[in-house]
Amino acid sequence: MTQGTERQMRVGIIPVTPLQQNCSLLWCTATMKGALVDPGGDLPKLRQALEKTGVQIEKILVTHGHLDHCGQAGVLAAELGVPIEGPHEDDRFWIAKLDDDGPRWNMEAHTFEPDRWLQDGDTVTVGELVLDVVHCPGHTPGHVVFHHAPSKFAMVGDVLFQNGIGRWDFPRGNLEDLLHSITHKLWPLGDDVTFVPGHGPVSTFGQERRTNPYVSDEAIARGVPA
Repeated sequence: MTQGTERQMRVGIIPVTPLQQNCSLLWCTATMKGALVDPGGDLPKLRQALEKTGVQIEKILVTHGHLDHCGQAGVLAAELGVPIEGPHEDDRFWIAKLDDDGPRWNMEAHTFEPDRWLQDGDTVTVGELVLDVVHCPGHTPGHVVFHHAPSKFAMVGDVLFQNGIGRWDFPRGNLEDLLHSITHKLWPLGDDVTFVPGHGPVSTFGQERRTNPYVSDEAIARGVPA
């Protein structure tokens, strides 16, 4: 697990599923109440992390409807007796397919109904923390990002990666939407925002604006990708 540095929030990253998806355990240091973001699988690992940290989970947050991010969210929510918040309802069709998609990927995945669909501009609370919800379609139509402004920290799912961006060739994915989400929704949050992507290492928006071959300022000026 890795930990964030902001005084009131801590974040642990727990890779899960064969796709090594970055499930985040975030918690409020004042209350020790927390949330799991994108618990796609490997529930024993997640239970172990909760036991190690002593965090009391009060909700599950979901960025989008792909099975490596939420395939076992419903199972875990029922086990812990907590609600699920997210994603945006435009990803309902992905969540409805989880029971079918699991066997195709040789993974356990189950359909569920979120307790709360999220919209752009909503907020979610975790203990005394307040996170902003940013709707960022393109990888999937209902993808959302969770941003904690006081910590300058975001969990961006599969929208943006270190040196990469999310795939847009899935059903209802769209490259133009994805690029717009990154450059018009994420970049304005600030170059100094550290983000956890859905896969791979942590980076900052500033670093990606300088070096990302798809969405750096230079790449966007050139019109890359074609």
